[in-house]
Amino acid sequence: MSAKAASKLHLVKIGEMATKYQILPSTINFYTREGLLPEDARSIGGYRLYHRERTLKLLRKIEMLQDKKRFSIKEIKKNI
Repeated sequence: MSAKAASKLHLVKIGEMATKYQILPSTINFYTREGLLPEDARSIGGYRLYHRERTLKLLRKIEMLQDKKRFSIKEIKKNI
């Protein structure tokens, strides 16, 4: 997917998402591996791309379930 096409769809790389939400890129990688954050596309170079608004919403929900409700990853998967 070209950069121009990705920007029209509001798709961003992990680094931009991490900066926007102020978390480590490794956290996003972990959530993706655990099945909590689906990748929306791949760039031509093979980078994972995420829909900015939907991913931010999911990150907020994961944070709330972890911090306020003390859910495990397994419990979070059931509630997303």
